[in-house]
Amino acid sequence: MLPFIDLKKQYELLKPEIDKAILQVAGSAHYILGPEVAKLEAALAEYVGVRECVACANGTDALTLPLLAWDVGPGEAVFCPAFTFFSTAEVVALRRAVPVFVDINPVTYNIDPASLEEKILAVRKEGKLRPRAVVPVDLFGLPYDYEAVARIADRYNLVILEDAAQGFGGVYGGKRAGSLGQAAATSFFPSKPLGCYGDGGAVFTDDSELADVIRSARVHGTGDRRYEHIRLGQNSRLDTIQAAILLAKLAVFPEELSQRQEIAARYESALLGSVPSVPAIPGGRMSAWAQYTVRVPAASRQQIVESMKASGVPTMIYYPKCLHLQPVFASLGGCPGQLPAAEQASAEVLSLPMHPWLSEEDQKLVVDALLEALERLG
Repeated sequence: MLPFIDLKKQYELLKPEIDKAILQVAGSAHYILGPEVAKLEAALAEYVGVRECVACANGTDALTLPLLAWDVGPGEAVFCPAFTFFSTAEVVALRRAVPVFVDINPVTYNIDPASLEEKILAVRKEGKLRPRAVVPVDLFGLPYDYEAVARIADRYNLVILEDAAQGFGGVYGGKRAGSLGQAAATSFFPSKPLGCYGDGGAVFTDDSELADVIRSARVHGTGDRRYEHIRLGQNSRLDTIQAAILLAKLAVFPEELSQRQEIAARYESALLGSVPSVPAIPGGRMSAWAQYTVRVPAASRQQIVESMKASGVPTMIYYPKCLHLQPVFASLGGCPGQLPAAEQASAEVLSLPMHPWLSEEDQKLVVDALLEALERLG
């Protein structure tokens, strides 16, 4: 079976650098928030093009910390796309705010600006909640339509928290993913475009005061002195070993990003016109290609998955159930048919193996297995 993401191959290529980095941290005994963390934060901020980067324990905390710092909470509405990973809305609910689910653009899978404005107006008309924030997602690696969403956010006085967990490395209009909002969150989960060897995350912002609050909140709300707590926070410190690993991987990340572009182009050349839909990248944007996701007939998707598996090719379905239809959010009144583009995407998407070390030979196996499955099903 081909690996869906070949993390072992990357380690083999970077083994001397990564082993050296891990051993240096082990010998230093600075295992949490050691000097490598500050070095990583500076390097990430420079790469993204923002003033501040605050590393934390994982991508979910990276979404939570700005909401905590902004004091988002009860009685407030936070607008999220319905087609994304659960944590995008989970962090809103854990702050006791209300996630309001928005439809997606069926081509880009990003939040649909027209649906966003419609939902904002509906919340304002109902008058029960205060519209407070929007969390657009760089799904599958493609940065969201920043200019369109920013115009709406400005019109209704909403803060933007970019969910760049999959988008790190992507570009919108010359700006890096992670710089497209008042704050942004990313994840360093191993399968992400830039991943560590465990959990890790980071918050990006140009707001130094916000960054200071987040630095305090990630260590139990500490103040200037140890054991002095000036706010409620949480335990969300990045392990120094993970920072050291990320520094080694960041050094080759631009090369890996370029390889992802080449692999995506080969997929498009081989599949365009042979599958119902391949990814479309709008002008002025560049995807980080966290996933390469096509559309297949909903009624045949599971058969295609099984056929490809039998050929030794793994696939993934991101995501089979929209957030507004998740049982935990049943009290919000979500029901089938409310957000048609998101629901159709959840029924049709299929992600193929995608990583910088996917050889042309292995990629041909993937393409042949998919086309064979589609042909067999007519």
